[in-house]
Amino acid sequence: MSNEKQTIHDFDINIIYEYFSNTERQGPGNTEETLKALNFITGLTKKSKIADIGCGTGGQTMTLGQNTPCEITGIDVWQDFIHKFNQNSINQNLQDRVKGIVGNMENLPFQEEELDLIWSEGSIYNIGFERGLNEWRKFLKIGGYIAITENTWFSEERPDEIQEFWQKIYSEIDTISNKVAQMQKAGYLPIATYMLPETIWTDYYRKQSLNIDTFIKKHKGNKAAEEFASSQRYEAELYNKYKAYYGYMFYIGKRIK
Repeated sequence: MSNEKQTIHDFDINIIYEYFSNTERQGPGNTEETLKALNFITGLTKKSKIADIGCGTGGQTMTLGQNTPCEITGIDVWQDFIHKFNQNSINQNLQDRVKGIVGNMENLPFQEEELDLIWSEGSIYNIGFERGLNEWRKFLKIGGYIAITENTWFSEERPDEIQEFWQKIYSEIDTISNKVAQMQKAGYLPIATYMLPETIWTDYYRKQSLNIDTFIKKHKGNKAAEEFASSQRYEAELYNKYKAYYGYMFYIGKRIK
């Protein structure tokens, strides 16, 4: 396998986490899109509880904290992400309501029907879209919401190069209609489904290009780190070439059973 075609899953997890720990968001997204999705959620009060699963350093979580009165728990498996998450919360004077804890999305520390909203931008793929919807539902109250971004095919047919790339990284990537059907089958009423703008990807990759240069300088001579940086550049090149075929969708659902 050539270096340029290695994917993120071919690298040591510590290299991956170090690379992404220096970014505000660990995946495509921005404040405007988080707020747009939040506008579909009703009934949140000071007594409401939100969990941001796979929160990273909390870019989107801080937006939720600034724009809701709720108690919010961010969960991520990486200690360094959570440390930065909690520092961000303190910096924004949200620490009384917004806290990060180290945890695994496969074993969440909540009681059944404890949560009013589950949020997960760009991270459910770690457990799988369908599995996450099914396993997390029990933590939501009846009438509670789930809001997720998920990489999705925009067409039924794709060029082989991009089909093979994403099939290797995330075999559950699928079309919009199939994702909505999975949400319904898991016991949710689909509330909103919409495509995130192309600019969230182009802005993300633009910021990543700066991070890549810094990362390479820091790890000059480290073959694994250099190959990882190369893989990130390759992913950006693929998006620019094939962005008409895939991208992030926001899926928002309401637990009905």
